[in-house]
Amino acid sequence: MALCCCFYIFSLLRWRKRLKEGAAGEKKRSPARASSGASGGRGSTDNGGPKLVMFNNNITLAETSEATRQFDEENVLSRTRYGLVFKACYNDGMVLSIRRLPDGLLDENTFRKEAEALGKVKHRNLTVLRGYYAGASDVRLLVYDYMPNGNLATLLQEASHQDGHVLNWPMRHLIALGIARGLAFLHTASMVHGDVKPQNVLFDADFEAHLSDFGLDRLTIAAPAEASTSSTSVGTLGYVSPEAVLTGETTKESDVYSFGIVLLELLTGKRPVMFTQDEDIVKWVKRQLQRGQVSELLEPGLLELDPESSEWEEFLLGVKVGLLCTAPDPLDRPTMADTVFMLEGCRVGPDIPSSADPTSQPSPA
Repeated sequence: MALCCCFYIFSLLRWRKRLKEGAAGEKKRSPARASSGASGGRGSTDNGGPKLVMFNNNITLAETSEATRQFDEENVLSRTRYGLVFKACYNDGMVLSIRRLPDGLLDENTFRKEAEALGKVKHRNLTVLRGYYAGASDVRLLVYDYMPNGNLATLLQEASHQDGHVLNWPMRHLIALGIARGLAFLHTASMVHGDVKPQNVLFDADFEAHLSDFGLDRLTIAAPAEASTSSTSVGTLGYVSPEAVLTGETTKESDVYSFGIVLLELLTGKRPVMFTQDEDIVKWVKRQLQRGQVSELLEPGLLELDPESSEWEEFLLGVKVGLLCTAPDPLDRPTMADTVFMLEGCRVGPDIPSSADPTSQPSPA
């Protein structure tokens, strides 16, 4: 055990040393930010060496290293199968998220090609890739916008303890709709997410939902799941579809299933891991509906819903959408486009924008 710890520490120190050397070399070679890179902020150096390539900005690797305090552990925002995510605070006040990918087997040219393609996947409910760095084989970085309001898992946990934001039905509906729209867009681009879960739903300053951690399998080899974690090669336990567990492959249909589980958790406040081996969240929801005990489904933030109100009916429609998405047979599940359509129909009012106007800002009130 001690030997493994020493090896991990040695590897981390070696990685940081290489990154510092790259940043130091860049400082010596690069001109000032105002003139660095190609037009439009395509790169941070003018030579043929490793670059921090930014699509819409001009920042350097040296500045990024400084903004993360040399990628200090205290700046880690999250730890995932696809590496560590750091908070980067730049001197001009800009804040970004920097993902350090685990050691991968992709050659530099392939990595750059895949990163350029991923940078073109843009939607208001997806985390958009802003740039990347491809240096030594064990130094690969991805640059994203910083999401200041955390993730859905934390938000639901705080709401259940009533020590955070109160999540009423309109807010929960908007979150569900945002996730669904982002996932539907990925599917139209022939992309499968593969790990839809609350931890991968991030919130910007306006609490709009952004689906994250997609397309990363094209850029690296995910770290193997540890026995002590809930991760698998095809997603996260409790959210991964039954057929994905059996086949070892994720599909659009398995994404729909995972979304359905997230939707049921969002509406009921029940985490999938709370149930026994003989019962899961889908069976529990169905049983409450069959018994007519709808009030048992209500998360604390929804207890004030009036059974005679339209919101009560809308909530039930949302629950039924979740059950449709988690149908045992993948062929019986709706597409994400159909799911978006159904969720839009759960609310009737000016606060829900039509899908034809993706730039309009819905009000959570």
